Amino acid sequence: MNIRKVGLLILFMSILFLAACGGNDSDSTQASESDTMTVEHKLGNTDVPKNPEKVVVFDYGILDSLGKMGVEVAGVPQASLPPYLSKYESDDYENVGSLKEPDFEKIAEINPDLIIISGRQQDLYEKLSDISPTIYLGVDTTRYMESFKENMNVLGKVFEQEEFISEELAKIEDSISQLKESAKSVENSLIVLSNEGSLSAYGPESRFGIIHDVFGLPAVAEDIEVSTHGQSISFEYLVEKDPEHLYVIDRTAAIGGDVMAKEALDNELVKKTRAYQNDKITYLDPNYWYLSGGGLMSVSEMISEIKSSLE
Repeated sequence: MNIRKVGLLILFMSILFLAACGGNDSDSTQASESDTMTVEHKLGNTDVPKNPEKVVVFDYGILDSLGKMGVEVAGVPQASLPPYLSKYESDDYENVGSLKEPDFEKIAEINPDLIIISGRQQDLYEKLSDISPTIYLGVDTTRYMESFKENMNVLGKVFEQEEFISEELAKIEDSISQLKESAKSVENSLIVLSNEGSLSAYGPESRFGIIHDVFGLPAVAEDIEVSTHGQSISFEYLVEKDPEHLYVIDRTAAIGGDVMAKEALDNELVKKTRAYQNDKITYLDPNYWYLSGGGLMSVSEMISEIKSSLE
């Protein structure tokens, strides 16, 4: 073989090698892109890895959803975990502080692939984002179900369980449809939060307004102030509005304190109401309603509680 032929052979082999290398780079880039996704949320747009291995969760509704999905997490705020999520109290999970005071050092030590927050941590979003990709998945109570579904669909995409999420949401929608039928017979209802003996009322589009806005139970009044802490009311207000159904959420039972709701409502004014006289005062489970709303498990239980109250 002469020198010219040898040179051509070397050139040909070099071209093949470079082409192969270029192809590998392209495949690598495509694989990298397919392993991440951009999540658009209330506080911004965040690139997150699909199927993150180390996840820190600050929202108990999201935590109960991940549990339902069979997704393990690395860290949770253990201080006020609802009893139905007690498995996360074990040493298998890192304690990352409280809902309002994250342990930034512990989170940095974990070096999570993803941090999930909601309303109580939103002011700390930037600080948490400096540690790891952080997304906000809190429920917007003015559009509860739409917001809830959006959050669940994000989880479905991130953890590649879209079919499972679709099936679970379909079950929840079916339960709500059945509840709405029962709610047609209700004249009116009132939701109150009891906190150390004091009462706050919640109406449509409020923190607990899902009872009115989604489940279909008419409110005893449409002008109840919409706020996180509700509208402060007296026991005379209960007598004045005289609700057919009274739903009580006991904050003291959820976080601790001295005056339980049943003790506070055991008075002569409450006994004048139709709700009391017809045994239609329902003490809702604060673990679902106060601590962990917006989860696959908690929303299902919320539906079940209201449905049971109408039977």
